[in-house]
Amino acid sequence: MIRTGTATSLQESIYYAAKDGMAITLYAILENKTAEEVGELLETPYSEDGQKTTPIIVAARHGNDKMVKMLLTKFSANIEQTGTVKFDGYMIEGATALWCAAAEGHMNVVKVLVEHGADVNHPTSTNSTPLRAACFDGRLDIVKYLVQNKADLLIANKYNNTCLMIASYKGHLGVVHFLLVAGALPDERAHCGATALHFAAECGHLDIVKSLLVHNARMLPNDFHVDPLLSAAESCQAEVVEHLISSPRTTRRRCVDAYELLGASFANDKDHYDIEKAFTYLMRGMKERYADPRAVLRKDPAAVRVPAYARRVECATVNDLEAIRDDHAALHMEALSIRERILGAGNPEVPHPIIFRGAVFADGARFDRCVALWLHALRLRQNASRSVTKDLLRFAQVFSQMRHVGVPVEFSHLHEVLQHASVELRLDRVRATEADDGVERTAATEQANANLLTILYLVIVYAGGARGYADAQRATMCRLVYAIVRTDPRRRDGASLLHLAVDPRTPVDDFHTNDVCAFPNAPLAKLLVACGADVNAVDATRNTPLHVIVGYRRPAATELQADFNVLHSIIELLVDSGAHLDPCNDDGQTPMQASVTGVAEVIIRTQIQLSLKCMAARAANQHGIAYEGHVPKNLEGFIAMHGCPADRGRHSDKVERSLRADSKTMPE
Repeated sequence: MIRTGTATSLQESIYYAAKDGMAITLYAILENKTAEEVGELLETPYSEDGQKTTPIIVAARHGNDKMVKMLLTKFSANIEQTGTVKFDGYMIEGATALWCAAAEGHMNVVKVLVEHGADVNHPTSTNSTPLRAACFDGRLDIVKYLVQNKADLLIANKYNNTCLMIASYKGHLGVVHFLLVAGALPDERAHCGATALHFAAECGHLDIVKSLLVHNARMLPNDFHVDPLLSAAESCQAEVVEHLISSPRTTRRRCVDAYELLGASFANDKDHYDIEKAFTYLMRGMKERYADPRAVLRKDPAAVRVPAYARRVECATVNDLEAIRDDHAALHMEALSIRERILGAGNPEVPHPIIFRGAVFADGARFDRCVALWLHALRLRQNASRSVTKDLLRFAQVFSQMRHVGVPVEFSHLHEVLQHASVELRLDRVRATEADDGVERTAATEQANANLLTILYLVIVYAGGARGYADAQRATMCRLVYAIVRTDPRRRDGASLLHLAVDPRTPVDDFHTNDVCAFPNAPLAKLLVACGADVNAVDATRNTPLHVIVGYRRPAATELQADFNVLHSIIELLVDSGAHLDPCNDDGQTPMQASVTGVAEVIIRTQIQLSLKCMAARAANQHGIAYEGHVPKNLEGFIAMHGCPADRGRHSDKVERSLRADSKTMPE
């Protein structure tokens, strides 16, 4: 029976019939259709929650084997159709019915599809095969069946992760053993250089580690010079560390590094924090250094002292370490120093415990220590060209918290973070350009959008305490904001920083940031304009910042003087800075016409100073007068921006080129 209120179209009826296994209902819908109509209905994907699936794909995913068989035998459905499905929170593009059935563990459907000739090696857009999907879920029965039917167990995905790697990572011992016996290569490397042994070791799957070693897996280093032993130590997997250290091939140096890294990781790991274990393993490492009096493995006395770690000098002897046994603060810094020394500053795992320890300091209102640690982590990440979007937001949050409780934000810290944010905006554009697929491109765009908001939060924090900084510091900050504004960063909808600053819909992070940040924000808008923001910039729908601010409804709703002042000051700022009052957006509305409250209209009316040149520009557009090449270049953009949508249709090319022109060259 078709779901009431859901099957509003034929395509929707077919989708839910296939999803719910209602073979009779689907047969009744299709039996009187022509072959052409049936083909179109079965090949047209149905969209739901971001997913795009055809009847055979959704039937396979939900284990409806009889439905799948009917679609194949009665209606000749294309068995290799692909769609977009969501698994474990990830969108999988290019998934076939067989991939979905294998991923969901529907052996009955897998058999039907394979028996009808499905390609057992048909990959998704990321090169994931049905066999890999079954390995991920640990379905040994499906894995065996697919391999028996010529599934290639050596095919790797886009990151060069093999079926053996994913099974090792997920802890599926039976699948790992079968794959190894069937010919899987234990030493294949992912793009990061990791092998299956790395993945098993870091997840603590000791039985799988043993199985891989029995099949001659080697202790190879990854691209960051970390072998499976250190990988286990970094992840606090003590049992795996002990097993690997017991190998006669493990040198004393490797043993020391493993014990010290294991102890250092227990001292600052959010999920495995254990200060007693931390000290125990640090001491075992120290004692191993002196185990052979003829060949003491001393630490390098010239090692760099990291300022963020309170310039901690690592303990050099057993007595040194014993002296800080009960000094947890010293142990924490000792551990961070050891991790960075052993793993290297470029290792992507190094910043995580630094951030955790900084968060602990922030919770205790030790903001100075928190900021020092987080700045160090931020530098490490950006120096390694890794995304710092979350790090930047974290600073906006802690700086906002400091402002809210009355703790001064040091200028050098705020300025440096904003510098990193500026660099990240540039890197976002590079990442979007170099993205291999739509998923990566979308992720880069989302990061850019998030970074734009964070920059606004940081500038608001600065503006709120600007009076407390020296003149030279304020000038330095303005130069940095000017440099950011000059790059003209835009949100996906074309909104500039100034658009966002005056938009009441601009979102505010709700973890401390909302204590000091709110939109529309007059001080922020004033600073952006002073630093060169274009007051006549237009977004994707041709709205200027003036169009945006007049959509502020709160003054009329609350009748608060503060809200009226915000609206009035922003409109006055924009107009005094050269904002035009008569450009039309895509709806054909001027800012006056776009106003949603009488308050905004009244304020704009008091600002109206329409000049003769504005009226002339409007007339030129309305009457289709050819002006390009007949007026000075700086006038062409001025004329174009005064056109309404109908006028733009006649001069679309010119308008597109002029929308971002510097209209301040011809102020009203």
